[in-house]
Amino acid sequence: MENPHLEGLYSSFVTGLKSVTTLNNGAKMPWLGLGVFKMNSDDETTRAVRVAIDLGYRHIDTAMIYRNERGVGRAIRECGVPREELFITTKAWNDDIRANRIDAACDESLGLLGLDYLDLYLLHWPINGHHAEAWRAMETIHRSGRARSIGLSNYMIPHLEEIKATAEIQPAVNQIEFHPYLQSPALCDYCRNHGIQLTAWSPLMHGGELLQDPVLQGIAARHGKTVAQVILRWNLQFGVTTIPKSTQPSRILENASVFDFALDAADMQAMAALDAGRRNGPDPLNFNF
Repeated sequence: MENPHLEGLYSSFVTGLKSVTTLNNGAKMPWLGLGVFKMNSDDETTRAVRVAIDLGYRHIDTAMIYRNERGVGRAIRECGVPREELFITTKAWNDDIRANRIDAACDESLGLLGLDYLDLYLLHWPINGHHAEAWRAMETIHRSGRARSIGLSNYMIPHLEEIKATAEIQPAVNQIEFHPYLQSPALCDYCRNHGIQLTAWSPLMHGGELLQDPVLQGIAARHGKTVAQVILRWNLQFGVTTIPKSTQPSRILENASVFDFALDAADMQAMAALDAGRRNGPDPLNFNF
């Protein structure tokens, strides 16, 4: 590159996408990844994942219930990046948790993805009455080598306490809805104190109102960034890994362009004040699916 400014931006971009956090079992998890929730087909998923990997993303997050693991697997096979450089997450769905067939579900996901192992396998939602047995199944999967790390999704403090009471292997990750309007400070503190890495799903609250927030717009204007970039940067500085979803190449690029600036203490304080306990998705303490 002949333009030093562009060369610096590109360097920070590539370096940022390679940056990782170390989980409580020593595994390395990239801070920023691509989520593939509600992608419409395997073909659309493959295209989006290929764009992301070609740009430098190495962390891809899917789930059995998304019905696009096959598309993710195709992108992995086609991308030319060695498997060991990728971090692939999927999740066991609620029906399999209730039926005590998590082990079989893991094998089915591996088959659809075309992989020998997962980097991270999660229980998708906390199913009351099944926490202990579900976690025992996850520990078996981890010991077999089919999942290098195991964790949870949408687990609140009471669920985590129940898991902790009988677990032989502590959860490495808890993936939760997390954005400026839903900051869950007590849950964040609990996970940090117990060595559980938080991951944000819906970090942009599916766009809309959050991206129009005047406080966030002001911060974005001061940094010469978009509101989405400010939110994702806030996630990273808060110590939360994040997996924004997009199928648009320009947005996938935009979402990764968050490593060349930093929010200051005033920015972080202003964003902390936006917490309103507002969920965009289901309440993990009261859901019916």
